[in-house]
Order: sequence, then structure tokens, then C-alpha cells
Amino acid sequence: MVSLLLISLPLLPVVVMATTLCHSRLLALCRRVCARVMRFFRGRVCVSSTHAYVFSECTHGQAASVLDTFDLYAKTHASFSIGPEKGEFVEEVVRREAPLRVLELGLHCGYTSIRILRQLPTSGRLLTVELDPLTAEKGEEIILVAGFKSPQFQVLTCSSAAAISNLASHLGESCLDLVVMDHDPEQYLPDLLALQRGQLMSPRCVLLLNGILQPGAQALLEYVTARPQHYSVGQHIKDMVEIHYHISTYFQREER
Repeated sequence: MVSLLLISLPLLPVVVMATTLCHSRLLALCRRVCARVMRFFRGRVCVSSTHAYVFSECTHGQAASVLDTFDLYAKTHASFSIGPEKGEFVEEVVRREAPLRVLELGLHCGYTSIRILRQLPTSGRLLTVELDPLTAEKGEEIILVAGFKSPQFQVLTCSSAAAISNLASHLGESCLDLVVMDHDPEQYLPDLLALQRGQLMSPRCVLLLNGILQPGAQALLEYVTARPQHYSVGQHIKDMVEIHYHISTYFQREER
């Protein structure tokens, strides 16, 4: 017994360190899971209350009234809408680029979708992706309330990864001219890589990233700035930036 104890004593610091490390990692994991759960439920409450207010207070069939009602609500309540300043920036980009096929990742309450649809060419179409079914339902209803019709847009209720993997079936022979990322920032870079691999972006495609101060968005920015032959960073306002994809031939499969 004494011999065993003497042999074990040198290993004690290692055991303590390993136990502490595992505990720290488990605690960090639990915190991340709890934070995601809290964001999910807070998001659902926010979407429901925003939808109820906008639906009841706006003039139906008038996109400007819907946007003004969103902005009025956001002055006194928590809201996921990007707000008028960034909203006008989105519209400016859409007017300038005149995209025919737009992918929006992160529908939220439909605010950005309405901004995009207001400036789309008559032959343009918006595909907007939302993981949460309730948020997708509420957002789609608000877009319809704003006066837009189903042929102008489609809501895909799935993850961004699933939407991108099936995107070719929605685009046909077309490619994306504008991609708006306003979903989980941790998915920004994986989703961009998936779009590249699928050759789904046109040579004139523009990316609009919201929340660029988030670590996931920063990873995408580092990726594109390291590839000036393929991307250039354009204008930005607050924490939203536009990135231009300027390549005459598509990427082949590229590892991170």
C-alpha cells in the first residue's frame, strides 16, 4: 500500500490538472448550450411581439408603412431588425447592383427582406432562409402584409447548410448575385465555402455581412482579405460590410 502511494504521488498534479481542465471545458460547454437556449427562446418572444405590433399597427399593402412601424417598435422594444441606417444601405446596394437572384440567410421578422424586395428588378427573386419554423412563418406573413407576392420570394425553413446544399434546384441555370448573411456568425465562413464549392455565386456577386464584430464574421473577413485576387472589401456602415466577389472563373474545391 505504501509503495503504491509513493508511486501515485508524482501523478497527483497531473490528475488534478486533467480533472480541472475537463471540468472547465464541461462548464464552458454548458454555458454555451444555455446561452443558445436562452437566445432561442428570447428570439421567439421577440419575433412574436414584433410581428403582433407590426401586423396591427401598419397599413397593410404598403411596404414603407411596414418598415416605419418596425422602426417605431424598435425605439422602445428589443428587435432583431437591422434598423433604418443599415436598411437604407442594403437598399442602396440592391439598387446599384440590380441582382436577379438574392439569398438572404436569416429572415428574422422580415425587415431586411422587405428592404431587398423594394429594390429588386421586376425579374428578380429573393430566397430567404430561416431555421426556426415560427420565425419563418411570422416573417413570411409580414412580407406578404407589405404587399409582396409569393412569386417574388420564397422562404426556406431549414438550416443555412441545408438550404445551400439544395440551392441549385431553386436557381436552375442562374447563380446568386447578392448574398446577405445575418444568421449565426459561426456559419458565415462555412456557408461561404459551401457556396464556392457549389459554384453558386455569379462573378459579380456581392456579399453583405451583418454583425462583423462577431468572431465568426471576423473569421470570414480574415479569409476574404487574405484572397485579394477573389474578394475585395467595399463600403461598410456600423457593423455591416459589403464584399465584392470578382473572379472570372469559379473556385474549385478549396480547403480552409
